[in-house]
Amino acid sequence: MTKSEKKEEEILEKQKKSEKNDEEQKEASPLKEEDTEEKLKNTQEKLLRAMAELENQRRRFEKEKKEAFDFGGFNLALESLSLIDNMERAILTYKKDPNLKNNKDLNKIIEGLEIIEKDLLSIFKKNGIEVINCIDKKFDPNFHQAMLEIEDDTKEPGTVVQEIQKGYMMKNRLLRPSFVGVAKKKEENSNKKEEKK
Repeated sequence: MTKSEKKEEEILEKQKKSEKNDEEQKEASPLKEEDTEEKLKNTQEKLLRAMAELENQRRRFEKEKKEAFDFGGFNLALESLSLIDNMERAILTYKKDPNLKNNKDLNKIIEGLEIIEKDLLSIFKKNGIEVINCIDKKFDPNFHQAMLEIEDDTKEPGTVVQEIQKGYMMKNRLLRPSFVGVAKKKEENSNKKEEKK
């Protein structure tokens, strides 16, 4: 082979390589376009997820803000219940004390205490705090705490028949459960069996 033939062969090989490279680039360019479209889709998905997460955080923040506003005074309200409890106890004590029955100012004192109690209850009501009515209602562990069972055949078992301490709700949230006595059937059969033994 002569030098010119070798050069021609080298040129032909270079052309073949060049054509191969062109073909590879043509094949790769659709991949690049696909990669670009895929990257764009991925980026859009990430953006949508980020926006959704931001919206969820905003909603959570709004909910927490509302709850903080509605229930921010929850602990203060819970602590204030002892004021009403003590006011009720004081009124009952004054009314039942035999030494004070002859005191002409007793009624004025009791009236003053009752006015204060009504004012406290009014303030509570304005702030969404209300008494749980439980007498003659079915016992509900979500709102009542059973302190004792009372034998009573006139009431259905599980009915609240005595309120030991009032319970309160604050805007549909339990502030304090009612401490109650619950009716149960009299145990006549077991007593008769014990007597026979």
